[in-house]
Amino acid sequence: MMISSLADGVARGVERLSDSVSERFFEPTIRLGVTGLARSGKTVFITALVANLLDRGRMVQLAAVRDGRIDAAFLQPQPDDTVPRFDYETHLAMLTGPAPQWPDSTRAISELRLSLRVAPVGLLSGLQGPRTVHIDIVDYPGEWLLDLALLDKTYDSWSAEVLARIRSRRCAREFLAQALAVDASAAHGETVAQDLARTFASYLNAARQDGFYDCTPGRFLLPGDLAGSPVLTFAPIPFQGKSQRGSLHREMQRRFEAYKRQVVMPFFRDHFSRIDRQVVLVDALSAIHSGPRALEDLRHAMADILGAFRPGGNGLLSRLLRGKRVEKILFAATKADHLHHSQHPQMTAIIEALTREAQDRARFAGAKTSALALAALRATTEEMRRHDGADLGCVRGTLLDSGKQAAFYPGALPDDPAHLLGPARTGADKWLNGDYRAMNFAPARLSMKPGDGPPHIRLDRAAEFLIGDLL
Repeated sequence: MMISSLADGVARGVERLSDSVSERFFEPTIRLGVTGLARSGKTVFITALVANLLDRGRMVQLAAVRDGRIDAAFLQPQPDDTVPRFDYETHLAMLTGPAPQWPDSTRAISELRLSLRVAPVGLLSGLQGPRTVHIDIVDYPGEWLLDLALLDKTYDSWSAEVLARIRSRRCAREFLAQALAVDASAAHGETVAQDLARTFASYLNAARQDGFYDCTPGRFLLPGDLAGSPVLTFAPIPFQGKSQRGSLHREMQRRFEAYKRQVVMPFFRDHFSRIDRQVVLVDALSAIHSGPRALEDLRHAMADILGAFRPGGNGLLSRLLRGKRVEKILFAATKADHLHHSQHPQMTAIIEALTREAQDRARFAGAKTSALALAALRATTEEMRRHDGADLGCVRGTLLDSGKQAAFYPGALPDDPAHLLGPARTGADKWLNGDYRAMNFAPARLSMKPGDGPPHIRLDRAAEFLIGDLL
């Protein structure tokens, strides 16, 4: 067993070295991970990014486009034959058709390879031909990323944390009543376990609808072909004392460890650990609209997400000796088109403050980080409106629910993010000095010139940070 493990480790090391040499000197390949929690816009981001790299008329902040060095771009089959392809064509048709609509949310991992033919630069550029750069875009649910934090927890520590955290939540009342009434030391009964798991899953779905972000285990929300399996049939229950063999507690403990071993670890090993660069999409506006507790919950979720990353440089020797590291991380506050551009600096400052600790840790480890407010697909236009003697910066768009046109003013974000993060950290029930609203807009009907991708806000700046150095 030891010899087999050692041989496997040597083989993996040789494979990493071979891949690194090939990528460095021939056709560079970058694996770009795209994640975010529910409703953050992952599918739209990937679709709009690919569309705007294929038709680059709106990507002037990407230096390789501005300098005319991208000769061609094309999609080709992704290298992972066992991973579903990201359905780019269907999503683009939904967003740009005569009756545009938002595509479905990310429910599983998928991948897409975009290859760019780039003209060389530098003193020897006249002696070299164009080179090909491959960008493998990996889309996966943010809830799966939150699960990585479970690897460092025992069942009892996880149970205690969850039960303490949800005690005051209205949507958790039914599950809490059931969990607190159960006898964890009694003999395991499958009916009891299934009822607990079912009620816990219902709570997680309700919590996500209420704006909470700490909804783990993530596969309870997106079970796929694991639905009904023992690995998804557990729940947090209170327990003190020594666990007895054959008890409900012991079985819950065993299934929790099986979830980590059979679900979380394969995701980390096969997908997450191979990512070079990462964009984390954050719907901060919805969290602000939901109130201080939701914003603080989002901050904790961001900390858990970023605790899963392995930041650092990706030099040739470092890849061989310790595997890949995430060398660039972009934190993007989505739905910037729901705000007048005059408030974008405040939104950027808020996302910077929300992720400050994680960014500091990543930079210390050698990774580069950045934060900005963007809209991968612009769904609104801007206008100024006079109200009570003041000019208000509003956005106008088509309301998702009614299909009617409306002008919308969400409220003025503070210049100092501490005015929001302070009440959030202290557990305030509502904002003292502001009333922030969120609106759901439908995608706008588009009329694009040849060579132009869909309209966006700062998508080109995001691309420049994430892949500009490779081009």
